[in-house]
Order: sequence, then structure tokens, then C-alpha cells
Amino acid sequence: MMRQYQAAKAACPDALLLFRMGDFYELFHEDARLAAKLLGLTLTSRDKSNDPVPMAGFPHHQLDSYIAKLVRAGKRVAVCEQVEDPRTAQGLVKRQVTHVLSPGTIVDPSILDPGQSNFLAAICRPTGSRNGLNGDAAATGLAWADLSSGGFAAATLAPNQLPDLLERLNPAELLVPEGFASPGEDLLPGDRAITIRPAWSFGISRGREVVQQKFKLATLEGLGFTEGDELAIAAAGAILEYLQETQAGSLEHLVALKPWRAGKQAEIDQATWRSLEITRTIRTGSREGSLLGVIDRCETPMGSRLLCQWLMEPLLELELIRRRHDAVGELVS
Repeated sequence: MMRQYQAAKAACPDALLLFRMGDFYELFHEDARLAAKLLGLTLTSRDKSNDPVPMAGFPHHQLDSYIAKLVRAGKRVAVCEQVEDPRTAQGLVKRQVTHVLSPGTIVDPSILDPGQSNFLAAICRPTGSRNGLNGDAAATGLAWADLSSGGFAAATLAPNQLPDLLERLNPAELLVPEGFASPGEDLLPGDRAITIRPAWSFGISRGREVVQQKFKLATLEGLGFTEGDELAIAAAGAILEYLQETQAGSLEHLVALKPWRAGKQAEIDQATWRSLEITRTIRTGSREGSLLGVIDRCETPMGSRLLCQWLMEPLLELELIRRRHDAVGELVS
């Protein structure tokens, strides 16, 4: 049974592994110590040796509530299930990892704030520096997706634009390649869930192939991308590949990849965005007490998410502003 556990853990080394054993889910070794601290579980052991293996567990019917607590704490969680009936199994019951959950891939409304987007983002920079990524590059690729709404976008950014856009998006989880470094940038704060991915999953040709295959396209020009958007496409491909690995369900609700272009909306720098408390407060980071929290009276979660998006990206084009005002005026009157 422990060989089964070790094989499952090797497949998801950076996730807390919930291992199904009869009517319980068990965690072992360092996973058990961390889960006991985060979930208030009792740390025990079945091993009577001088160096016992720590374990912690909970009843199977409490799975959803405990997953919610772990994900809110910024942890990745892998669930290893019994995949055959113990009554008919020959020998040891077969087990395998059935799904992996992380802060950027959850869609459960009981865990998410339905009024705010829950972004999974990925950063891609050119290779070439000694740490594998050139922090001084002229451009950076950023892509972000919200599984709860189906939104999916990618951008090619100047170095000074990346921290500002990340601050506004506030992704729940950020994918970065091995060896990632962000000199002079506060891109990886301690409260943001960071997932390290193989550098090859951010390859430019690989990203183009993954995106074209997902949307059944021969070229990406129809989506509005150009040759200068290679890093943005690579970041989008890294997101799609990660979702294909971790999500057992279909990704059909991601129907398009949209290019994000600077200049179509007001640019708000990182420090100003924080001090204005537009979508979250400085002190607690919560929605309550922010501008969004004060003015949001939307009837549906979709409306709240749209209002949040409008506040994050104030329009600059007069015709678009007039259209929006006319639409609101029509509904009000």
C-alpha cells in the first residue's frame, strides 16, 4: 500500500496527496505534518518502529470541506482514489490520482467568491540568461484564464507593464518556469500561490502548437495575434497544458483566446492601484471596504465580475465610453 502511495506522490510531488484508504483519506510524511497544522488534524502513526511515519486523516465525507480549506491556504491538492471495488478486487485495491486541484483551477462556487474572477496566470520570458530567463528582456508574455467564466487572454508586455497588470489581475495561482527570476520586481509575493513548471512547457513552438490544436486553427492571426506575440502565445500554451494535466473534465468552455493590448484602457501603476483600494483593501486584501465592495449591487455573479472588470480597466476611447453610458441609460430609463 505504501508503494502505491509513493508512486502517486511521485506523480504529484508538489501537491498535498489525499490517499483514500477505506472510509478515510490519509496523508503521510511532510504532507501529514502540514495538513495537521492547516486543518487541525491529529498527527498519528501506525508504524511502531523507532522512526515512525507520521500520518493524519479525516473521514471521506469531509473531503470537500477540507479541500476548500487547503486551496484557500494556497496549496495544491491531489486526490488519490480507489478505482476498483474492494469486494471484488484481487489482492490490493488499485488506486490512482483522479484529479488535482489548485487555487487557480477551482470552479466550486462554495470555495470561490462568485463576484470576482479567479485567474490562473502564466509568465513567459525569452531564454538566454544564466538563470534560464532573461529578466531584462524587451518583452514578456503573460496569459491568464478564469475557469469559472471561460475568460482567456494573453498579452505581450514591456517589463514595466508586467507588475502593474499582475497587481490588477491578482491571480490566484501563477505558473512560472524552472529558474524563474524577477530582478527588481515583486512578482512572487509570499501570499501568491506559485507553481513551478518545466521550462520546456513554455517553449514558443510548443505553445503555438498547443493553442492551435485547442482551438482547431491553422494560424493564430484570426485570433488577432501577430509574430510579435510569440511569448504571449507560449504563456497561453503553458496554461492549456497545465489545465489538460490537472482537469479531468473538458475545457470546451474556453472558446477563444483574446489578445490584450495596452492603450485601450487606462494604465494604473502598482502603487497607485493598491492605494486607491479599487477592488480590495490594503490592510486585509478583502473586497469588503473597497470601491467595488461599496458600489456593487449587481443581481448576479456574472454582473459583479463584469463590474469588477470595468473598474480594473477604465476605458479611454470616447466612443466606447459613450456606448457604455448609452446602454446604462437605456436600462435605467
